[in-house]
Amino acid sequence: MHSRLIPIAVLLAAPALAQEQPAPTPAPAPAPLTLQQSTAMKCAAAFALGASLQARGEGAEWPQIMPRGREFFVRTSAQIMDETGRTRDQVAAEITAQARALSDPAALAAAMPPCLLLLDASGL
Repeated sequence: MHSRLIPIAVLLAAPALAQEQPAPTPAPAPAPLTLQQSTAMKCAAAFALGASLQARGEGAEWPQIMPRGREFFVRTSAQIMDETGRTRDQVAAEITAQARALSDPAALAAAMPPCLLLLDASGL
Protein backbone atom coordinates (compact mmCIF):
# COMPACT_ATOMS: atom_id res chain seq x y z
CA MET A 1 0.00 0.00 0.00
CA HIS A 2 2.80 2.42 0.90
CA SER A 3 4.62 1.71 -2.35
CA ARG A 4 1.59 3.06 -4.27
CA LEU A 5 1.79 6.33 -2.36
CA ILE A 6 5.46 7.00 -3.12
CA PRO A 7 4.87 8.36 -6.66
CA ILE A 8 2.16 10.67 -5.30
CA ALA A 9 4.45 11.84 -2.50
CA VAL A 10 7.22 12.58 -5.00
CA LEU A 11 4.84 14.59 -7.19
CA LEU A 12 3.62 16.57 -4.20
CA ALA A 13 7.16 17.21 -2.97
CA ALA A 14 8.56 18.29 -6.35
CA PRO A 15 7.20 21.87 -6.23
CA ALA A 16 8.57 22.30 -2.72
CA LEU A 17 11.97 20.97 -3.77
CA ALA A 18 12.04 23.30 -6.76
CA GLN A 19 11.30 26.26 -4.51
CA GLU A 20 14.10 25.40 -2.11
CA GLN A 21 16.82 25.73 -4.75
CA PRO A 22 18.18 29.26 -4.98
CA ALA A 23 17.72 31.09 -8.25
CA PRO A 24 20.92 31.35 -10.24
CA THR A 25 22.64 34.66 -9.73
CA PRO A 26 23.13 36.66 -12.91
CA ALA A 27 26.68 37.20 -14.07
CA PRO A 28 28.07 40.53 -12.92
CA ALA A 29 28.16 43.27 -15.50
CA PRO A 30 31.61 43.65 -16.99
CA ALA A 31 33.70 46.52 -15.71
CA PRO A 32 33.76 49.61 -17.90
CA LEU A 33 36.51 49.67 -20.48
CA THR A 34 39.53 51.85 -19.98
CA LEU A 35 40.15 54.63 -22.48
CA GLN A 36 42.89 52.54 -24.09
CA GLN A 37 40.64 49.48 -24.39
CA SER A 38 37.73 51.52 -25.75
CA THR A 39 39.98 53.20 -28.31
CA ALA A 40 41.43 49.86 -29.41
CA MET A 41 37.94 48.45 -29.91
CA LYS A 42 36.88 51.51 -31.87
CA CYS A 43 39.93 51.12 -34.09
CA ALA A 44 39.29 47.40 -34.53
CA ALA A 45 35.83 48.29 -35.81
CA ALA A 46 37.28 51.03 -38.03
CA PHE A 47 39.76 48.58 -39.55
CA ALA A 48 37.01 46.05 -40.25
CA LEU A 49 34.92 48.71 -41.99
CA GLY A 50 37.91 50.15 -43.83
CA ALA A 51 39.06 46.74 -45.04
CA SER A 52 35.54 46.03 -46.28
CA LEU A 53 35.53 49.31 -48.19
CA GLN A 54 38.95 48.59 -49.68
CA ALA A 55 37.80 45.13 -50.77
CA ARG A 56 35.06 46.91 -52.77
CA GLY A 57 37.57 49.27 -54.35
CA GLU A 58 36.91 52.21 -52.01
CA GLY A 59 39.02 53.68 -49.20
CA ALA A 60 42.01 54.38 -51.42
CA GLU A 61 42.88 57.40 -49.25
CA TRP A 62 44.13 54.99 -46.56
CA PRO A 63 47.09 52.64 -46.72
CA GLN A 64 46.23 48.99 -47.27
CA ILE A 65 44.50 47.86 -44.06
CA MET A 66 44.66 44.10 -44.59
CA PRO A 67 46.29 41.98 -43.18
CA ARG A 68 47.56 44.26 -40.39
CA GLY A 69 44.06 45.49 -39.50
CA ARG A 70 42.76 41.95 -39.16
CA GLU A 71 45.61 41.02 -36.83
CA PHE A 72 44.95 44.17 -34.77
CA PHE A 73 41.26 43.20 -34.58
CA VAL A 74 42.07 39.66 -33.41
CA ARG A 75 44.67 40.72 -30.86
CA THR A 76 42.48 43.51 -29.49
CA SER A 77 39.52 41.15 -29.08
CA ALA A 78 41.65 38.57 -27.26
CA GLN A 79 43.28 41.19 -25.06
CA ILE A 80 39.91 42.67 -24.04
CA MET A 81 38.64 39.20 -23.16
CA ASP A 82 41.76 38.48 -21.10
CA GLU A 83 41.84 41.82 -19.31
CA THR A 84 38.13 42.25 -18.60
CA GLY A 85 36.71 38.74 -18.45
CA ARG A 86 34.25 39.55 -21.22
CA THR A 87 33.08 36.69 -23.39
CA ARG A 88 33.69 36.51 -27.11
CA ASP A 89 30.02 37.40 -27.69
CA GLN A 90 30.26 40.45 -25.41
CA VAL A 91 33.36 41.72 -27.20
CA ALA A 92 31.75 41.08 -30.58
CA ALA A 93 28.65 43.00 -29.51
CA GLU A 94 30.75 45.97 -28.37
CA ILE A 95 32.76 46.04 -31.59
CA THR A 96 29.52 45.81 -33.57
CA ALA A 97 28.17 48.81 -31.66
CA GLN A 98 31.38 50.69 -32.45
CA ALA A 99 31.03 49.74 -36.12
CA ARG A 100 27.46 51.08 -36.16
CA ALA A 101 28.71 54.38 -34.75
CA LEU A 102 31.36 54.49 -37.50
CA SER A 103 29.01 53.51 -40.32
CA ASP A 104 28.63 57.17 -41.26
CA PRO A 105 31.42 57.85 -43.80
CA ALA A 106 32.37 61.11 -42.05
CA ALA A 107 32.73 59.33 -38.70
CA LEU A 108 34.92 56.62 -40.24
CA ALA A 109 37.03 59.21 -42.06
CA ALA A 110 37.56 61.09 -38.78
CA ALA A 111 38.45 57.93 -36.85
CA MET A 112 40.83 56.41 -39.37
CA PRO A 113 43.89 58.73 -39.03
CA PRO A 114 44.36 58.22 -35.27
CA CYS A 115 43.55 54.53 -35.66
CA LEU A 116 46.20 54.17 -38.34
CA LEU A 117 48.68 55.79 -35.95
CA LEU A 118 47.65 53.24 -33.29
CA LEU A 119 48.10 50.44 -35.82
CA ASP A 120 51.61 51.67 -36.62
CA ALA A 121 52.40 52.01 -32.90
CA SER A 122 51.24 48.42 -32.31
CA GLY A 123 54.13 47.12 -34.41
CA LEU A 124 51.91 45.05 -36.66
